[in-house]
Formats: sequence, C-alpha cells, structure tokens
Amino acid sequence: MFISADAISVRKANAADIPAIVQLVDSVYRGDISRKGWTTEADLLDGQRTDASMVTELMEVSDFLLAFQGDKLMASVQVEKKPGFAYIGMLSVSVESQNLKLGRRMLDECESYARREWGVDETRITVIERRQELVEWYLRRGYVPTGRVVPFHQDPRFGIPKVDDLHLIEMARPI
Repeated sequence: MFISADAISVRKANAADIPAIVQLVDSVYRGDISRKGWTTEADLLDGQRTDASMVTELMEVSDFLLAFQGDKLMASVQVEKKPGFAYIGMLSVSVESQNLKLGRRMLDECESYARREWGVDETRITVIERRQELVEWYLRRGYVPTGRVVPFHQDPRFGIPKVDDLHLIEMARPI
C-alpha cells in the first residue's frame, strides 16, 4: 500500500482526540493486535500503555501531533518543551500503516514544531533498552544515547513488566 505525502494531514490534537489517541497507542504497543506491527511491547509488558487520564494530564504540559488519512488516525506523537530541548514520547503508527515512513515523518514534524514553537535545538526520547530494533531505528534517524539510563516506570498505568530489570535509555538528536 502506498500513501502519498499529500494524502496525510498533520495537526495538533485537542481534548476531543483523547479517546482515539488512547486506542491507537494501546493498539500499537500492547495486546495481540500490536504483534502485527514491529513496535509491540507485548512480550515485555502486560496491561495498558496509556489511558484517558494520562493523556489528559500530558496535554496540560505537552502537545500531541496527529497524522490523518482522511478521517482515519494513522499516527500520533507527544512533544513536550523541556529546559533546552523537546521531549518526544509515545510515537505511535497504526500497525497496518507501519513501514510507510510515517514514523519518520512524525519525528520530522516534532522537530520542526519544536524549533518553530519553542526555539529548541535538540530533541530527546526514551526507549526500552531491550527493544534493540527500536534503538537501532532511532540510531538511523540520528539519535545517540546520552548515557542516561533509568528504571522502567513503577506505576502500573504504564504497564506491568513481564520480565525483570527493564530500563529506559535516553537518546538525543540535535535539530
């Protein structure tokens, strides 16, 4: 399936988009449907990836950019202004749309948005250390490990670990 760049529109999310964001993010990272894509965390974590209250809280301190083909939500990503950089989180591309370069496009959109809106010159992400294929994808996008490693969230709202010793590594990229 080929999707022209002209067929995808990107806009900033609003409160009415919260249910669709939650559904997309959970379907990309958790459960059986996520196993159809390459971004699944289903072998590492049970439970939800996010919920409406978490997205609502995040919208108070960050923005979400959404990609649509017509009325269909294809991708979403959180971008938050931090001192000196923008944090990018929850990059989610629907499992049926993965491998169409939408993830790359959403990263580009975040970087442009952060430069334009906040004047920052660096973006950072965190990735589960065991997700080597995802770490490698970010390396190909120009992200490099900062050396900062933190334990995975202890709050079960982020998921319930199926394996011991999960860590998040921070990666950064100048923009």
